Amino acid sequence: MQAIDENQLAWDCARHLFDRDKASRAMGMEIVEMAPGYAKLSMVLRPDMVNGYDIAHGGMIFSLADSAFAFACNSYNHSTVAQGCSIDFVNPGKLGERLEATAEQRARGGRTGLYDVTVVGPQQQIVAYFRGKSYQIRGHVLPAAAAPAP
Repeated sequence: MQAIDENQLAWDCARHLFDRDKASRAMGMEIVEMAPGYAKLSMVLRPDMVNGYDIAHGGMIFSLADSAFAFACNSYNHSTVAQGCSIDFVNPGKLGERLEATAEQRARGGRTGLYDVTVVGPQQQIVAYFRGKSYQIRGHVLPAAAAPAP
């Protein structure tokens, strides 16, 4: 029996989800790193992503963090959705900046999980802290033919 490469599984799940994730792709997000329970995504702030103060709209920052959270909690090939989340904005993101969101699993058991996401700007300044609670639903991320054998 062949052992499962957990890092490869995380990347395979991420690629499969990203191909179907119209929102993340439309916002120009890119997957930077993947591992079990971990994801790093980035996004450049475009003119259509800033608010009336010419800084990043909070919803754009939230979306980047939420996507990183989604990729991290789906990295085990179990279909997982958000059960709840919150965000604290610390510093503004600015037009043209590349933001990075790093999601890290803090706890996972049964059908639930807890993930922290840190969003940073180009000089590693903290833009936001996000906490997400996940809930595993029925099904798998990868189609049966693409999923590795246990």
